[in-house]
Amino acid sequence: MQYYSTNGKSPPVSLKEAVLGSLAPDGGLYMPCSLPRLPSSYFDTIRNLSLKEIGFDLATAFLGDDIPGNVLSDIIDGSLNFPVPLERIEADVYSLELFHGPTMAFKDIGARFMSRLMSYLHRDEMRHLNVIVATSGDTGSAVAAGFYNVPGIRVFVLFPKARISRLQQKQITTWGGNIHAIEVDGSFDDCQRLARLMLGDRQLNDSLLLTSANSINIARLIPQSIYYFHAFAQLDNNSKPVVFSVPSGNFGNLTGGLMAGAAGLPVDRFVAATNINDVFPRFMETGRYVPAIPEQTVSSAMDVGDPSNFVRIEELMGSSMKNFHDRIVSYPFTDRQTLKAVKDVYRRTGYVMDPHGAVAYCGLERYMSAMNNNVNGIFLETAHPAKFPEIITGIIEGYDDNPPQLQGVMESREYFIRAGNDPEQLKDYIMELNS
Repeated sequence: MQYYSTNGKSPPVSLKEAVLGSLAPDGGLYMPCSLPRLPSSYFDTIRNLSLKEIGFDLATAFLGDDIPGNVLSDIIDGSLNFPVPLERIEADVYSLELFHGPTMAFKDIGARFMSRLMSYLHRDEMRHLNVIVATSGDTGSAVAAGFYNVPGIRVFVLFPKARISRLQQKQITTWGGNIHAIEVDGSFDDCQRLARLMLGDRQLNDSLLLTSANSINIARLIPQSIYYFHAFAQLDNNSKPVVFSVPSGNFGNLTGGLMAGAAGLPVDRFVAATNINDVFPRFMETGRYVPAIPEQTVSSAMDVGDPSNFVRIEELMGSSMKNFHDRIVSYPFTDRQTLKAVKDVYRRTGYVMDPHGAVAYCGLERYMSAMNNNVNGIFLETAHPAKFPEIITGIIEGYDDNPPQLQGVMESREYFIRAGNDPEQLKDYIMELNS
């Protein structure tokens, strides 16, 4: 399959060029020139398929001409080796738990898939591949875990100073080895800006192999479409319309869901639930996309004022506001509403949501109310609540969950540098490590 740039000024490229290059030469994001579509009959028996079986079928549909079947099978086996359960919370309300991987966040799935795919595509190269990733929390730890000690690959993780939880920082900064953590004095958008400057720097690209592990890389989005299919397969009764509510920051997760819909998944509507960083809800209301400086919230991974994947969603919607409104609704929520949802759902059901899942729950609740609850509603629970102990213990008295994946992290030694907000300093650091 060939991949085109959303800016339309660069020629189509192969899978290898799209994944290892990440950004198109014209600064655009890569999209498949055509999207596969599974036959409607596939969903007659999807309940009988495991996560790995669904993953292999979908990955084959997207990548089958580019990756040998045995290699793709190994990639799926190594990426989807933990459960992704659909938990019933209330009548017709389900939580898709994406946090059972090694770093307890949904990005484990995309990062593990990407690291294995990149390792295969890079196998014949003599030079190191330098992976640059900006994080608002969970991406950095998932990428660090997925790429740790992968031969021939160095990873540079840019995280915003004092804008992620202490546990999230520890999950990024305690690896060492081929994982290089860099504290940026600014927001996630500043980290993302620096990453894109490095990826587009002519001098760096002339001398080094550079790519991204953020959702600007198409390799992150293909595996993220898999768990939407798996959620559908786990529904006890899919006679009602199916709605997914997605906590949305950089909009990679929603893009993966829209790609799943384009590939044939019978989804009635997507809810793009945001925190007070409401660039997308305002776009849906006005038809004008206006980036903004992000504000800090309790759902920190969603503190994004200029989501990169908006251009991909535009492509999928054909730049038609009618298509946007037919497929997506979007609502913003305050911290107060988010924390109230965590408390209320726990008191009512005993289920504990993290702040990001709580935003998605709020969005689903609002949409289902508008639809008189005549849908199967699935919200994405994207991180384990134990990753946010400062927040959750302030809401739920006695909360002390300590999953095995998080034990010992806080006592581990940190390895990171401080790069301020200076692209030249960051560039010099990357060049030095490659000298």
